Amino acid sequence: MNIVVFGGSGGIGSAIVKQVTRVFPDAAVFATWNRTRPTAESSVRWSQVDLCSENSIQEFSSQFNQVHWVINAAGMLHDDTQMPEKSLQQIEPEFFMHNVQLNALSTLLIAKHFRGALKDANGSEVTKQFATISAKVGSIEDNRLGGWYSYRCSKAALNMAIKNLSIEWSRTVPDICVTALHPGTTDTGLSAPFQRNVPEGKLFSADKVADCFVKLMVKMTTSDTGKFFSYDGEELPW
Repeated sequence: MNIVVFGGSGGIGSAIVKQVTRVFPDAAVFATWNRTRPTAESSVRWSQVDLCSENSIQEFSSQFNQVHWVINAAGMLHDDTQMPEKSLQQIEPEFFMHNVQLNALSTLLIAKHFRGALKDANGSEVTKQFATISAKVGSIEDNRLGGWYSYRCSKAALNMAIKNLSIEWSRTVPDICVTALHPGTTDTGLSAPFQRNVPEGKLFSADKVADCFVKLMVKMTTSDTGKFFSYDGEELPW
């Protein structure tokens, strides 16, 4: 069994890498980093991949003939220069487009270049999975507060991409489950500036989220493809 985790050096990504190696000790686990090289020695095979570069994704994908699970754990909410927008007047085109590129387009490019390896994969006891971390704030139906334009729009775009992909691959890639996953508010650098207002008991460790995600994915079958799940298994509205 081959498992690929994009964004494996991030908060949730690194926890997912640890969890899949624990749950599937015989699997070959591949993970990517971009700016921060992992320092821990492990059996994981690490590669530097720029998810904003199709060439980088394509070059990485070329080493695989079969992949059973692909998980994209990369994403952005803010950077060193800009926080999420509270109002329309704060929108900056470059920041907006970078959100879309990393939060939405990267998943489509991963799917484009890993389609063949996923299609040809066999021999696993669990259903093939293509999963990406989304966010409940990307749900149009659930939006009650507004704000966070770039992040909300990019995650809504990601959700549509996952739904679209699940429909196409239900015809062309056999026995695969394509899903979007919501982690809740997780104690990582992404959420750090906003943790003050998180209700008690609703700030989760990355290890807890990773444990929930992997347990959920182990159970999911092709009947779950095209759905948006919370960490606790609740199906969320698009």
